[in-house]
Amino acid sequence: MPLVNISIPKGKSREFIKAVADGVNSAVIETMGFPDDDRYQIIHEHETLCLEYQERDEDRVMMFLIMRKGRRNDEKKAFYKKVVENLAKDPGIKPENVLITIAENTDIDWSFRDGIAQFVPY
Repeated sequence: MPLVNISIPKGKSREFIKAVADGVNSAVIETMGFPDDDRYQIIHEHETLCLEYQERDEDRVMMFLIMRKGRRNDEKKAFYKKVVENLAKDPGIKPENVLITIAENTDIDWSFRDGIAQFVPY
């Protein structure tokens, strides 16, 4: 699973936050084949004036995913599409108000616990 950083306007309800987190997670699993229980998300809440996205002033979401290199372009495109579909459905964020960025790295760039790079044999 990628490490997903999600930025939203401050003051949203628990239901809004859960809908965003679940919608992103569901899209990752459906389009990129990550395991169901492999969820790593950080939700950042920002004052409205600190979450600038051109001239958009309605609900908006900006996300940054960090993942291991290797996903195909068609998988990423499917992910982008599925995220905006999910967030439009619940909690009702317009597709044009969703910004997604992905950065890739390699196996040595991950340690999930114990100071060990789990993806790299020792």
